[in-house]
Amino acid sequence: MTRFPYLRQDFTASLVVFLVALPLCVGVAVASGVPAELGLVTGIVGGLVTGLLPGSSLQVSGPEAGMAVLVFEAVDEFGLPALGVIVLGAGMVQLVMGALRLGRWFRAISVSVVQGMLAGLGLVIIIGQLYMAAGLKAPASGIDKIRGLPSAAVDALGSTEALASLAVGAGAIAVVVLWKKLPKKIRIVPGSLAAILLAALATHAFGLPVATVQVHGLQGAIQTPGTESLAALGNAAILGPILAFALIASAASLFGAAAVDQLHDGPRTDYDKELMAQGAGNAVCGLLGALPMNAVVVRSAANAQAGAKTKASRVLQAVWLLLFAVLLPSALALVPLPALAGILVHSGWRLIPFREVVSMWRAHRGEGLILVVTAVSIVTLNMFEGVVIGLALSVVKTAWEASHIKTEVIDKGAGPIEAYLSGNATFLKLPKILDTLEALPQDRPVVLNLSGLHHLDHACRTALENWAERHGTADTEPVKVLAA
Repeated sequence: MTRFPYLRQDFTASLVVFLVALPLCVGVAVASGVPAELGLVTGIVGGLVTGLLPGSSLQVSGPEAGMAVLVFEAVDEFGLPALGVIVLGAGMVQLVMGALRLGRWFRAISVSVVQGMLAGLGLVIIIGQLYMAAGLKAPASGIDKIRGLPSAAVDALGSTEALASLAVGAGAIAVVVLWKKLPKKIRIVPGSLAAILLAALATHAFGLPVATVQVHGLQGAIQTPGTESLAALGNAAILGPILAFALIASAASLFGAAAVDQLHDGPRTDYDKELMAQGAGNAVCGLLGALPMNAVVVRSAANAQAGAKTKASRVLQAVWLLLFAVLLPSALALVPLPALAGILVHSGWRLIPFREVVSMWRAHRGEGLILVVTAVSIVTLNMFEGVVIGLALSVVKTAWEASHIKTEVIDKGAGPIEAYLSGNATFLKLPKILDTLEALPQDRPVVLNLSGLHHLDHACRTALENWAERHGTADTEPVKVLAA
């Protein structure tokens, strides 16, 4: 028995993942407003650091389109030198959460919030990349991006360069969509990579006036955080992006782990170890000034479907990324930016869970509302605030549904009136309870039977005691209370 019984399968799978990861690493970096090489650095670290650590056997980590929104906002507010500090801080937070064994708790987050987060990210990516596809500068905020689309369309229609750029972007989307319908032998090359290659050929052959990726070289792109950058940790405002990076990258990685585990029969994911592995990878990315990472479902699925058996495949794909970054960095200068924008528009579209939105809206209208509000909040505000709003709504909805209470008034015409309460009496149902009690006749004795309550919070108990005291001051007997 050989020492590496699955080397052939893992080697083949690593090449497939490399071809899938290469255009996405570059595209996410460009969409994030940072040098393209930093996307490759994150992909390399995701394989060589996170890929070697225990946690998940087949998940592949690297830069992810959804995080591009957060990175762009952070770089715009704090500057590129601060990116490493933010990513380093996020990695440290993940390491602490993993050490405290909080990984499994991410599975308790409401599905509607998760789906809303994906939908919001998809919409933000699509809206932002439409500007890049036309070669136009996108406004900063989500609202301004939406408002600016009509005028951007008018500008594009009046510009030959913008129309050529849009044609390249639309062509890239068409290639990615139609590539799946081609024979399997041709589909060995991933559709996203084929779209970039064909776009580069068309741009060069026809001399199209479209922008291409700016090449800085690995040494020029990597910015290790210095003393001034580390001093930014004293700024309380930077804690928001750090927590946002940590929580969202962790959630994306651990949610994806459950999906990837269904694609293979190997060892299941240890959520706490996987969280620490992601933290270690992000800490290294932060020290290199690179993009944040998380486990990416598209690359992980490609890895599993290509027949990978062990973590060797994800380590090898990082080796191929490293060789490309060292030996062929100038090839990035041939990549048209609108082609990358088209690929990201397609990725954003795939993030939107259309089927889940429809089914959730039909079967669970409340959950569907949370999904929609979360997505809209992310588009109009930002990623972190949108997720917080979604989580808050989810908690309120759960508390409301848990406050099931039944108030039954028994009046036999003679003797005292009995008000029987059953279920859970919380402050959310207090107005309903008091409306029922205050409608009782003031000149009759009342028995308040609380024996059917499973839970009585402090607000309800205080309000019921006050009501009983007020009712008892009339020309009636004091309210008799049967304890809960």
